Amino acid sequence: MAKRTLVGTYNDGFIHAGNLAYLAMLAIFPFFILGAAVFSAIGEESERAATINAILFALPPVVGNVIEPVARDVIQARSGWLLWAGALVALWTVGSLVETIRDILRRAYGTEATHAFWKYRLLSTGVILGSVFLLMMSLMAQFLIGAAQQVIQAYFPELVDRVIDLQLSRIVPALGLFGSLYLLFYTLTPSKYRRNRYPKWPGVLLTSIWWIAVTTLLPAVLKQFFSYDLTYGGLAGVMVVLFFFWLVGLGVVIGAELNAALAETPEEEMNFIGQADNRRRAQLQQEMIEEQEGKEE
Repeated sequence: MAKRTLVGTYNDGFIHAGNLAYLAMLAIFPFFILGAAVFSAIGEESERAATINAILFALPPVVGNVIEPVARDVIQARSGWLLWAGALVALWTVGSLVETIRDILRRAYGTEATHAFWKYRLLSTGVILGSVFLLMMSLMAQFLIGAAQQVIQAYFPELVDRVIDLQLSRIVPALGLFGSLYLLFYTLTPSKYRRNRYPKWPGVLLTSIWWIAVTTLLPAVLKQFFSYDLTYGGLAGVMVVLFFFWLVGLGVVIGAELNAALAETPEEEMNFIGQADNRRRAQLQQEMIEEQEGKEE
């Protein structure tokens, strides 16, 4: 399993990580525009920048400091029909990023496309809107935690230290990250491998841990070992953002390859079952028949 994961990552990981880094850089600001449109439709006009606040929790400070001012300018420059026109363009741009992740999973599992292009694009739109919804839930949870902390400080001051130790405001974004990644992995995994017998959570968990580790360690690593200013000058901030997205993209590929390595089809499992386990063999044969019928449909 480990060998297959490493070999798959070595063969495809660096190429796909570069593609994801470029597309993430291209899609992140359109995603902010889309989020602003959704938030303005559901909530107050002043809450349009809420998507930026949610995304910044998942980025290291060296990356967030580059993206935040530009993102806020982009949001403030659009209102009314211009905001919604930008949101429609954003759906297509962010959809290209989602389709790249779908291709990563498809290559990891060794499958081919089974639906028309426009169907995949519609599914990508649903995934994007679902991600925005998860961001909204994460922000609401952070608001509730902040309100609870204020109540505790006012009426139960002896519990303040324990609340600080728990750092719930950091746990919620991590759970939101895991939920968003699980949504991506589950919906973009080839339909043949979307059943319960093929686990999706190991790759999602590994990618989440990888993402959090990169977010935590990247500032210290850049400060200690790299001097981007000397090489890229005024573009150093952009290169740091691209490097961060490249590392995150590599983590997505590793998670996809891990799930693919863990996915054992009924045919593969049949080869390892002894003659004595006839009941398990019969069950696998039934699953193979059901999968074949699903393909014919």
